[in-house]
Amino acid sequence: MQKASQLFNEEQRKQVQKAVAEAEKQTSCEIVPVVATASGRYDRAEDIIGLWLAMFVVVILWLELPRESGDAGNWSSTMPLYLELLVVVVAGVAAFIAGAVAGSRIGWLRRLFTPRQQMQEEVAARAREVFFDNRVHHTAGGSGLLVYVSLFERTAMVLGDQIILDKLGQSFLDDLCKRLTDSLGQNHPADALCGVISEASERLHDPLPWEEGDVNELQDTLVLID
Repeated sequence: MQKASQLFNEEQRKQVQKAVAEAEKQTSCEIVPVVATASGRYDRAEDIIGLWLAMFVVVILWLELPRESGDAGNWSSTMPLYLELLVVVVAGVAAFIAGAVAGSRIGWLRRLFTPRQQMQEEVAARAREVFFDNRVHHTAGGSGLLVYVSLFERTAMVLGDQIILDKLGQSFLDDLCKRLTDSLGQNHPADALCGVISEASERLHDPLPWEEGDVNELQDTLVLID
């Protein structure tokens, strides 16, 4: 699974940084773009993958291992029952470990065994955590805007501080999020982020314009979380 820090080269990081700087010349809002590798751990999915692989291996081995037939004249090789059980147990444990490791490293496989609702809840919780941890919620004007993308879940969120909600409502944030997710499906995340940041500045310009003396409280940078 590709990490957020590996997805953007230096030029693309500067591209997003420039988009933020240009946007904040139009509005008093502080815009913070964040890209995370994943928002949750999803250990349960790894265990489920390991369990299914272990069950498959155990069944195949139990069916294929030679047994005493009791037929006269049959010279096929046989194996004592206790040895059969030992082989099956060892193979099952090894398969479980292999499945869990594969689930931890292969993104599409772990997504396959993770409920969509759980991923959405994890992204929402992590986005709110980032909103506070990166001081987006603590700007002097109460006008922080977080643009959050989580790669593993292929999910994005846009969160705004109270003054943005008061001026433009939740529908504004929902529209930005839809624009972002639509663009992420067709473009590199750097281009998608730049596009939604530019749109946000245009729509925020009138209700929350930049004024003389506005201080840039948060760095104009792309935050990457591995």
